[in-house]
Amino acid sequence: MRIPTHQPPIHPGEILQEEFLKPYHITTTELAEKIELSVEQIDAFIKAQQSISTDMALRLSRLFGTSPELWLNGQMKWDIWLMLHGKQANQLDKIKPIVPLLSPQPS
Repeated sequence: MRIPTHQPPIHPGEILQEEFLKPYHITTTELAEKIELSVEQIDAFIKAQQSISTDMALRLSRLFGTSPELWLNGQMKWDIWLMLHGKQANQLDKIKPIVPLLSPQPS
């Protein structure tokens, strides 16, 4: 899976807001009632302040007829991008591989 390096991927909360809630005129309160989660959880997810859980992904996929992987893969891409470009990036750069790379080396 390729993670873009120049800009962050779209957070799945933004996808929820722009591709599902707005077009179908669903409020966060209505969504919370339909999937039996708190409005605070939904709002935090939409604002990228909270990661999606497997539970929430399953509930959203059931409601909107999507796959849970749509939501979870989006979150994974977001999390990886943050790790590579956030405060932890320096820590990751300090880790040196102990196994040779699998790509063939030029002779």
